[in-house]
Amino acid sequence: MQGNIQAILGELTQLKEKVHVQRPLPSELVKNLRKDFLVKSTFHSNAIEGNTLTIHETKAILEDGITIVGKSMREHLEAINHKQAIILTEEIVKNKDVLSEILIKELHAIILHGIDQSNAGTYRKHDVIISEASHTPPSYIEVPQLMENLMVWYNKKTKLHPLEKATMLHSKFVNIHPFVDGNGRTARLLMNLELIKSGYLPIIIESEQRFTYYEVLDIAAVEGDYTPFVQFIADYEKHELQRYVELMEAHDNAE
Repeated sequence: MQGNIQAILGELTQLKEKVHVQRPLPSELVKNLRKDFLVKSTFHSNAIEGNTLTIHETKAILEDGITIVGKSMREHLEAINHKQAIILTEEIVKNKDVLSEILIKELHAIILHGIDQSNAGTYRKHDVIISEASHTPPSYIEVPQLMENLMVWYNKKTKLHPLEKATMLHSKFVNIHPFVDGNGRTARLLMNLELIKSGYLPIIIESEQRFTYYEVLDIAAVEGDYTPFVQFIADYEKHELQRYVELMEAHDNAE
């Protein structure tokens, strides 16, 4: 299985290089792709956590500032906050900021802004249980040290394939479950931050795949086997890279 994963990661590397040697897409198309990503990423990431906004409602809130009748203020804020958190990850990459606990707390603070100010950007102060998971997060007392250890691991693991590192960062982070709420959304943002920083494309884990997503995360947490989760994310990345290549080729052929 490990050999198969290395082959998949090697294929991703080749696809990424193919993307980077091609001429860039027109700025208007890039702008439209980003708008589409902001809406879809926000919709799916929040839907995984139980937000009931539809993708059309999410788009209306983010792009038109419309208030959806019958939906809670929390659900509106979750959409607005997630978009702002994506924008922060883009700024982090642009500024070449080094990932740190401070930046992680800043991301999380945006996720819970106006929803739970007392816990926004603050490590949890009590123990928690993750529903639908076999793994029990560590005691809140251990969280500060475990987060410090995570940053040490992150800074040392420079030889890992970027997608493998991004995926493991996600998994290790949610295993610690450092915050009372918003851990999944923060983890997915961190994973995409790491992918973009390494020249890959951000991915969207579809809400329809949440049970498979939880299953491979659980295997990583309980068995320490990251392979199924890495393969799960690699499939998404391959699809995005191939889609981008097709867009570039279609643009070249149209000229």
